[in-house]
Amino acid sequence: MKAIMKREIRNYLKRPLFWAGVLIVIFGVYQNVKPYLMIHYVNSQEELDILTKDNPATVMDADVSDGYVPTSEKDRRKIWEEAIGEILTAEFEMTEEEAKTVIENMENMEIHEACRYLEQEYDFYGAVYYWEDAMYHKGTVEEINSYIESRLEDKSFSYYFSRKFADFAGLFMAFFATIMLALLFWQDTRKDTYQLLHTKPVGAGEYVLGKAAGGFFVCLLVLAVLNLIFWAACCICTKGNGFEVHLTDFLIATLLYILPNMLMIVCVYSLISLLFLNPLPAVPLLILHMIYSNTGKRNAEGVFGYYGRPLAIMVRFPGPLFDTTPPPMAVMNQSFLVLASAAILFICVGLWKRRRM
Repeated sequence: MKAIMKREIRNYLKRPLFWAGVLIVIFGVYQNVKPYLMIHYVNSQEELDILTKDNPATVMDADVSDGYVPTSEKDRRKIWEEAIGEILTAEFEMTEEEAKTVIENMENMEIHEACRYLEQEYDFYGAVYYWEDAMYHKGTVEEINSYIESRLEDKSFSYYFSRKFADFAGLFMAFFATIMLALLFWQDTRKDTYQLLHTKPVGAGEYVLGKAAGGFFVCLLVLAVLNLIFWAACCICTKGNGFEVHLTDFLIATLLYILPNMLMIVCVYSLISLLFLNPLPAVPLLILHMIYSNTGKRNAEGVFGYYGRPLAIMVRFPGPLFDTTPPPMAVMNQSFLVLASAAILFICVGLWKRRRM
C-alpha cells in the first residue's frame, strides 16, 4: 500500500500540469481573500471618506473593509419605515399623513408581518427588499473601530479569516481535485494494464487504499502549502494592527471544511474508475455535484441564501468576515462524507476482488 501511495505522489509531483494547477489555486484564493487581509482600524475621517466615496448609505451585503458596519435593529427599522413612506407618497399617491398612518399601523408588527400587511391591504409587493437593503450602513470612524474591536474581544482575527480561507480554498481545491484526480486511475484502467495488474500479487485492499491514499495525500500536500502561505500572508498584512493570528485556526478550518470533501472526490473517482474501467465519467458527475453543493436556496422565512445541502462537497461562508457562521449541520454533513467515503472504498475493494476472480 505504501509503495503504491508513494508512486502516485511522485507521479503527480513530476507533472508540470500539477504545479500549474497549484499556482492557479493560490492565485484564485488570494484574489478572493485579499480584501479581508486589508482590514484594519481606521485612523482618520479622510481615510474613511476615500474608502466610501460614491457608495450608497445602506446596502444588503458589504463588509467592514468597504467601510460598512451592521445596522442595529432599531435603526434598520427606522430606515425601512422612511423608505416605505417615500414609496407610498411617490408611487401610491398617498399624502404624507396617510403614509404616516400606514407606518403607525405597522408599528407593533414584525417585519415579515408588516410586509404581508402591505401586500394584502395596499398591493405593495417587495417591501422586504427595502429591509434587506438596510442591513449594513456606512460607518463612522468610531463605529468601524468599535465593531472590529468587539469582534476580536473573544476570538482571534485568524478564527474569522480561516473561515473565508476555507470557503475559497475549498472551492478552488474542488475544481483542482476534479481535474487532477482524473489521472489517478487513468493509466491503470487501460485494458492491457488493468489485466496485468490482476495477475500481480497485490491485495485488493492494498491496491485500492494505496491509490486512494495517494490521491488524497496529493490534495493534502497542496492544502498544507496553502495553509502556510495564507497564514504567513495573514501575519504579514495584519502585523501593525495587533490582530492575533494562529496557524491552528487554519488547520482546524481545513480539517473540518475541506479535507472530507477531498476524500469524497477521491473515493468517487475510485468507484467510477473501477466500475466503468474509465475515470472520465466521474468528471461531469463531480462538476454537477459541485454545482449542487454551491447552490443557494430559500429558508423558512423566504430569505434566499447559502444554507448548505446534504452530501455537499463544498462548505461556503458567504457574508461579511466577522459575521460568517457555518451552514446548519455543516459538521454533521462533513462527518457523513467521511462515513460515505469509507463505504465507497469498501465497495471498491469488492469490485477489484470480483474483477480479479
